[in-house]
Amino acid sequence: MTLHAGGCHCGRVRFEVEAPSIVEATECNCSICSKFAYLHLIVPKRDFRLLDGDGALTTYTFGTGTAKHRFCSRCGVKSFYVPRSHPDGVSVNVRCLDPGTIEAIEVTPFDGRNWEQNVAELSPISN
Repeated sequence: MTLHAGGCHCGRVRFEVEAPSIVEATECNCSICSKFAYLHLIVPKRDFRLLDGDGALTTYTFGTGTAKHRFCSRCGVKSFYVPRSHPDGVSVNVRCLDPGTIEAIEVTPFDGRNWEQNVAELSPISN
């Protein structure tokens, strides 16, 4: 496991996440993920640490309200959130990780436009 650091564009939100150096990311085509070009790295909550910026975060929910989309209130970047598919985990946007600790990124597409029919295809969080 590698300790990766990351954050939002303006730097108010900073976090650390423990994950492999070869990152397995999921690219979802649902309405919100495609608009943000979000690349999901889903980890157990215990492997994610918010270091700075909790007060700078705002939360957006829609649909079932299960997913807690957290954005920096200054720059608008969503660097992580609690996903509907894994409410016991955190989805980190791989594009918000600082350079230097990622050896490679393996991207798997996911048809989130048809979420209900395809959610079973998502890998569980390894605990």
